[in-house]
Amino acid sequence: MSYRKVIENYYTDMNNLVDILTKLINSYRLLIGGVNELNSVALVHRKDIEDGIDRTNELGKIIDEIIGALDKSSCGYIDYFKLKAEFIKQNVGLEYIENEIDSELKLHE
Repeated sequence: MSYRKVIENYYTDMNNLVDILTKLINSYRLLIGGVNELNSVALVHRKDIEDGIDRTNELGKIIDEIIGALDKSSCGYIDYFKLKAEFIKQNVGLEYIENEIDSELKLHE
């Protein structure tokens, strides 16, 4: 497997993890809202509210684990981009980049 393919797979994995995190955070917010609504209903048993809080806390722990995994893995991806930027800076002339930008702007006019 080429290095490029490894980086692409790494990016895909991180992107999927962020997607899962987004969905879990939405679920977390809905759980909090549901518990809040239950709390305002007079006939609800206290145990039901406590169960809702427990579920919310469990989901919060899962979200924390995903955030921790992203923190650890994003360092490698950021290092990859820094290295790539440094390589481009050293090997590609500034004039070439300016010409590319100019030609791209002219195409959009």
